[in-house]
Amino acid sequence: MTTAPKLITSLQNDRVKAIRALDMRKERKETGLFVAEGTSLLITARDNGFVPETLVYRAESAMSGVAQGLVAWALKEGVECLEVSEAVLGKLSSKDNPQSMLGVFKQRRATPPAAARVGRHEVWLALEEVRDPGNLGTIIRTVDAVGAAGIVLIGASCDPYSHECVRATMGSVFSVPLMRMQREAFLEWIETWSGDIVGTHLSAAEDFRKVDYRVPTLLVMGSEGPGLSDALTAACTRLVKIPMAGKLDSLNLSVATALVLYQIRGPQLSL
Repeated sequence: MTTAPKLITSLQNDRVKAIRALDMRKERKETGLFVAEGTSLLITARDNGFVPETLVYRAESAMSGVAQGLVAWALKEGVECLEVSEAVLGKLSSKDNPQSMLGVFKQRRATPPAAARVGRHEVWLALEEVRDPGNLGTIIRTVDAVGAAGIVLIGASCDPYSHECVRATMGSVFSVPLMRMQREAFLEWIETWSGDIVGTHLSAAEDFRKVDYRVPTLLVMGSEGPGLSDALTAACTRLVKIPMAGKLDSLNLSVATALVLYQIRGPQLSL
């Protein structure tokens, strides 16, 4: 179905207000929607089977070949297309790096498979109460890069569909399965996990580079600062540590997660 774009120049337009409201976590939770900015993210969304509810763009931006293609695709899919003024787009775009095009999408919440049925060579990541959206976005991008199977967010984690997180994923939010679980449900889920459940911990004695990880592998990372809770630490079959020569005893969460994921997935990766 092909529709015609709607022209909007008023900052007080109801659709503008509704999209702007998605900056708030409460609104994203109630509507199940989120915003992704920029043609590169929109192309990634399209290539992963995501069709926006609404596509917003400046008239001048639709003159480029890539943007024209996105608008034509959206119109063919029956998407609500809003051609807006620069002032309106500036109101809707992120302040630090405004884009000329954005889309409003439905969130996708995946369901974890039965632990006993996880593929033999799959690697999963669980994050306990990660609080920084920039860290989470970078981790989602890393999970995509190493080809891990998905991410389980445990407890009161930040919103993976916030503006900052979506931007940090560089589009990987559209290709990495994301799940949420409370701690009790997660502990119940991993009871039948057949491979290693790996946690990083300051008290660990094993170097993460010198371990023969049993498959399938579940990496569990704690929140920034507190690290893994006692309950999740006890549930791990193996605790590992990243050696450091300096005076600090820990790394940024996204950096530490990337190091361990690449170590675990290394045998399956090639140029």
